[in-house]
Amino acid sequence: MSTKVYSAATVGVDALLIEVEVDFSSGLHSFQIVGLADKAIEESKERISLALKNSGVKPPLSFHKKLIVNLAPADIKKEGSGYDLAIAVGFMLASEQLLIRDLGKIIFVGELALDGSLRKTPGVLPIVELAVKNGFESVFVPEENSKEASLFADKIRVFSFNNLKLLIMQLEKTITKPPLEHSFEYEAEQGELELDEISGLQNAKRALGIAAAGGHNLLFKGPPGTGKTLLAKALPELLPKLSLEEAIEITKIYSVSNLLDSKNPLISKRPFRNPHHTASVVSIVGGGQTPKPGEISLAHRGVLFLDETPEFNRLVLESLRQPLEEGVVTVSRARASLKFPARFILIAAMNPCPCGWFRDPRHECSCSMQTIQKYQRKISGPLLDRIDLILEVPRIGFEELKTKPKEKIGQIIKEKVGVARQIQKQRFEKNKILLNAEMKPKQIQEYCQLDQESERLLNQAEKQFILSPRSLHRIIKVARTIADLEQSKDIQLTHLAEALQYRE
Repeated sequence: MSTKVYSAATVGVDALLIEVEVDFSSGLHSFQIVGLADKAIEESKERISLALKNSGVKPPLSFHKKLIVNLAPADIKKEGSGYDLAIAVGFMLASEQLLIRDLGKIIFVGELALDGSLRKTPGVLPIVELAVKNGFESVFVPEENSKEASLFADKIRVFSFNNLKLLIMQLEKTITKPPLEHSFEYEAEQGELELDEISGLQNAKRALGIAAAGGHNLLFKGPPGTGKTLLAKALPELLPKLSLEEAIEITKIYSVSNLLDSKNPLISKRPFRNPHHTASVVSIVGGGQTPKPGEISLAHRGVLFLDETPEFNRLVLESLRQPLEEGVVTVSRARASLKFPARFILIAAMNPCPCGWFRDPRHECSCSMQTIQKYQRKISGPLLDRIDLILEVPRIGFEELKTKPKEKIGQIIKEKVGVARQIQKQRFEKNKILLNAEMKPKQIQEYCQLDQESERLLNQAEKQFILSPRSLHRIIKVARTIADLEQSKDIQLTHLAEALQYRE
């Protein structure tokens, strides 16, 4: 008897409904899975058979018939082990070992172990969200995914089980397990401000505040040990707390990456990602044989810090150009193109030369001028064009190091950032953007009017420094953010002059 149950696949960070059709046909007894299934699904046949047997159910080969499982739509490549549960339930219906007919409003997802237990499966959160959007009544998931799935338990019935036997008993109503409760109250996390632990460097702290307020990318240049890394790590604490919508958006990315904590799955703190300079293009951008989000997507709505930026592979750095401009990264494959969100603030840090001591008054640089120029050219012009703030981080002396600040500058900057972000929220209420850094040319014309004096200064800077149109737009956007920090309706000459200081 032909039967149909539902499961789901993850495509990018979203889910796609998959129909699992199961039927017997005449022929030599066998177990076939069709529908563009990968090797993990092909191998699931033995896993499912033993899981059924160890759960007290007759396995497929006991029927001496040809069992065919079709995963539809057939043009989408099916990957992973999350279809095990749906295939097992479909088989029990087709073999009339499960006498239930009202499973059309349930999605089944989970990997089966040989003993019939259910294992944690990546991508459950977007799958439950899909079930809500498509009007399903229930979702059955592994116990280890229960906390993650319960984030939508106020909108759909979610049942979790640790083994197949209990799930069968629930379907047969031998037992009645209540659905998961939506019992959590969202509270965004935020660590302690580290900015006040950094002595001096007032200009760098000011630049951090501008970056946090407008979502601008930042490059710190300076010798080793001047505090570039400490400054970068302080940025997430200057950013506003995550809203619930942002938290769920980030949690979906971590769900499909299988990086969620089973006990506390909701990502409630802005991400800070700090990949090593040996990282590959795939690990940074995303992709792979089974496409997964990379570091830039894991940093979504947070901070991506590239320490020793020139040491990264040139291809890695150039691959950042599209996501820095568009806020998404496109991973193309033979059968499909996947999009992963990647709206992050980039902080890059670099030494002025390979030895680190170029122009340092206390150390002698051992690099030739040719070596220095080659080192600095590792960050290409097009990539520098996408960085809004470029700042030298100087070495500070002992006297400045031991001087304690008179006021908590970090808290003052944080409060100003909060006000500036609120101004931008009101400004872009009718636009599909949140921050000044995201403005397109049309929005720059609308919201960034310059007076004649400011236009003359910008025109002079363009001729003197040979600035590209992209660089000019970024300077204007930074000036708009500085004006917002000062709660000024219009961009003043001083705002533009400060923005120009952050260009080389």
